[in-house]
Amino acid sequence: MHRQRTQLAARIPGRARPVAQAVERSAIVATYRLHDRMLSNRSSRALYADDPPQLDALQQRVVEELDADGYATAPFAELVDDSLRAAVEAQGAEFVATTARGLAEEDGAGSGSELRRRPGKEFLVRAHSFDGVRLGLDHAWFRACLSSHLLDVANAYLRMWSKLSYVDLWYTVPQPEKSERVASQLWHYDFDDKHLLKAFLYLADVDAATGPFEYVAGSQPGGRYHTVRPWKPMGYGRVPEADVRRSVPDDAIRTFTAPKGTLIFCNTSGLHRGGFATGSPRVLATATYCSPASLAALSQRNYEIAASETADLLAPARYAVD
Repeated sequence: MHRQRTQLAARIPGRARPVAQAVERSAIVATYRLHDRMLSNRSSRALYADDPPQLDALQQRVVEELDADGYATAPFAELVDDSLRAAVEAQGAEFVATTARGLAEEDGAGSGSELRRRPGKEFLVRAHSFDGVRLGLDHAWFRACLSSHLLDVANAYLRMWSKLSYVDLWYTVPQPEKSERVASQLWHYDFDDKHLLKAFLYLADVDAATGPFEYVAGSQPGGRYHTVRPWKPMGYGRVPEADVRRSVPDDAIRTFTAPKGTLIFCNTSGLHRGGFATGSPRVLATATYCSPASLAALSQRNYEIAASETADLLAPARYAVD
């Protein structure tokens, strides 16, 4: 889940705030539906129809599996060229080293570090904040996300030219084994868009104690388990464990223990959780592709890009960052 666009009710004091929140929520839902059906998404679907991507066999397999189950995996090394893979791996290694130094400072003299965390998700260290970090094409993961290798998959799955709304690297700090799951470690769906695709690239091996990503296959909108908690804009995303276990067979819950270099694509408007690490840190690169309706009504990008950086991009990539 990335930053929500509209938070006007937070400015209303006292007893009037719940009323303002209800009014705001209704307005956001109506705005999203309008942009989905009539405005933003209509034009992005037309752009896609006029110039659909030509997928290779691996990309086609990924899209077909996403259509069926809401998720798919692929070796990153088979999707991108060697130089881009090496650049992303080097960026990940630098992020791990920087984060490890910051954590050592916190555990040591107490001088304090500048690790980026959010209240309620202190277990997760991010490479970037939510304050509009300036990214360029020298950022290897950003470059990968805008490449046809990944963007064509997103556009083909969503059947529109998508927006790249979130780019980051995450380092999950291991917690004591007896800790309670919190925040995104619990089952939930992302309510910021119905047309949503996230990418998670494991930058280190992930086993059962590293907080693997988990997903209920078929829980995406229109899937066989979507009715466990039907998606709606601004809906309450948390789903109790008991509800999931009661409604979903064990073999529909996918746990992604996998080696470094595994790329997971998933529609996170379906049920998912992850990051409950109790052994080794989980390190990954992540990106979110969404529809234009989301950025128009529900969410904001977490980065900025200079216009000069977009001049040489292909048209779908320019659209993704405009």
